[in-house]
Amino acid sequence: MANRRAVVTGASSGIGEAAVRALRAAGWDVVGVARRAARLEALDAEIGSQSYAADLTSEADVAALAAHLEDTGPVHALVHIAGGARGTQRVENGDPDDWRWMFEVNVLSAQLVTAALLPLLRRAAEVDGHADTVYVTSTAAQTAYPGGAGYNAAKAGEAMLVHALRLELNGEPIRVVEVAPGMVQTEEFSLNRLGGDRSAAEKVYDGVDQPLTAGDVAGVIAYALNAPGHVNLDLVTMRPVAQSAQHLLARGPLRPRTIEG
Repeated sequence: MANRRAVVTGASSGIGEAAVRALRAAGWDVVGVARRAARLEALDAEIGSQSYAADLTSEADVAALAAHLEDTGPVHALVHIAGGARGTQRVENGDPDDWRWMFEVNVLSAQLVTAALLPLLRRAAEVDGHADTVYVTSTAAQTAYPGGAGYNAAKAGEAMLVHALRLELNGEPIRVVEVAPGMVQTEEFSLNRLGGDRSAAEKVYDGVDQPLTAGDVAGVIAYALNAPGHVNLDLVTMRPVAQSAQHLLARGPLRPRTIEG
């Protein structure tokens, strides 16, 4: 596995950073992609990854990324994690700028980077037998919830893009994996969604017994990539035990229920 190279987007923090770490630990060469170059460079210095700073909603940036990757070696896997949420508005009062941003970072970025890297993935598959694409969507793509309208719509759009891609690649040795996490406690997701209100962001996780961590999701990504090449994990839905459904979250310690009688 030492000669296989993965491109991980959203690599400057959260699940993306954790995925870079997990894949490096598993022996992969990794190129982390995000907008914040300083964070990427610090990660490179720590774990020996490589990086490329780019805005994945920019066609020019994505084209430059693809050219850079082609010049520096094969690409065996695309792990697309870049995305995000803004606001909790209802449909009737949604901010068009927030909704446009969510569709661009969640859906458009997935389309642009996939289209740009597919030629490189096909080339790697021809040489090594298979290549991989992994997309981190969300359980928000599967079930709507109050305050989630814009993010629900954007992540559902990304999930449908992934499903369509799997059909389009039928007959090719390129796996298409979707990982859909529920509540994941990271340093930035809720903070960014709630406009930098740290108190409100912390309340999202108040009393929840062990939300998922970025490392939990990264572990599933690494498992999917390191599985035998003929095994495709089409969709992995993962939640903390405290979250039985998108709208049903236990707050407080988890303990067995006592049944009387």
